[in-house]
Amino acid sequence: MSKRIISLLISTIMLTTLLLGGCKSKASTDLATNSNSTSSSKGFTIIDTLGRNITFESTAKRVVAIGPGALRLYCYVGSIDNLVGIEQIEKKEPKGRPYAIANPSLKELEVIGPGGPNNGPDPEKLLSVKPDVIFTMYSYDKATVDALQSKTGIPVVALSYGKIRTFDPSIYESIEIIGKVIGEEKRASEVINYIKKCKNDLDNRTKDILDSDKPSTYVGAISYKGAHGIESTFSNYSLFNSVNAKNVVDETGETGHIMIDKEKLIEWNPDKIFIDLGGLQLVKEDYNKNPEFYNILAAFKNGEVYSQLPFNFYNTNIDTSIADAYFIGKVLYPDKFDDIDPETKADEIYKFLLGKEVYSQMANDFGGFSKISIKD
Repeated sequence: MSKRIISLLISTIMLTTLLLGGCKSKASTDLATNSNSTSSSKGFTIIDTLGRNITFESTAKRVVAIGPGALRLYCYVGSIDNLVGIEQIEKKEPKGRPYAIANPSLKELEVIGPGGPNNGPDPEKLLSVKPDVIFTMYSYDKATVDALQSKTGIPVVALSYGKIRTFDPSIYESIEIIGKVIGEEKRASEVINYIKKCKNDLDNRTKDILDSDKPSTYVGAISYKGAHGIESTFSNYSLFNSVNAKNVVDETGETGHIMIDKEKLIEWNPDKIFIDLGGLQLVKEDYNKNPEFYNILAAFKNGEVYSQLPFNFYNTNIDTSIADAYFIGKVLYPDKFDDIDPETKADEIYKFLLGKEVYSQMANDFGGFSKISIKD
């Protein structure tokens, strides 16, 4: 073989090696560049309300929210256009759920499970809509949520309403988490600040009122896993606490929902009584059977019985409960709330949190803020 041919072969081999090496180097660089970009400019990790760390490569664009109240909190922060599925229970009549009233198109979404406090999530149906994130209120424990994440391969983020519900720090935390995951931190911050602003306003108006100047009060017919009569009440009631009310039930030393003996209400004989409109019909039926009981109570004799919009529908409607708190404050301390029209305030709250004024529909469905009579 001539020197010229050998030289030509060597040159060809060197050139081929150089070209192949160059291509390989460029591919590795691109891969490294893309990975670093995702990690540094888009990737983030959140800690959910169960203390679990969940890492996202980018903000979630396809969302499902499952369990009691998860969809409501999402609606306060995110666009319904990004929702890709809904629980069957959320397709029921929107009565009592302002987020459903404000967003009628929710019922058109694909069903991803039955929903409800006694029904767990359906991994197969969740997978079928290919969400980027599953917000869940089925937050019993880490193991349960981890199991759902393992079955679906989709990030599952636990949310919580806490114990106080309306003004609980867990709600603020949950809203902040939702904002981070979907890239709506600004909106989440606005929602949190608005709720806190209402809480502070209610407290500032009433915190300096002497106990001796406060009327005693009671709330009955509270809906709790169904409708109840006048015996259904709350001790350490968050809405009464928000306006520093004198709740006669607090002397029990209990916290949360309780069913009292009706004779105890006669003993307490509060100056003013609020009836949750979700149980009003049961109170009326009871009155027809036993009018003597109600006629003994000073609040009924003096026309000091008032309505409260029901706010417990698949967990707490934060918007309605805040509106109720303003009406309660107006009834108990009219001079401290002389600048507040409860109906107007309710629509302000609904509009800010849900983008639509829905008080008229709530009033149409249940009856609005007013004195009420239980006599047919």
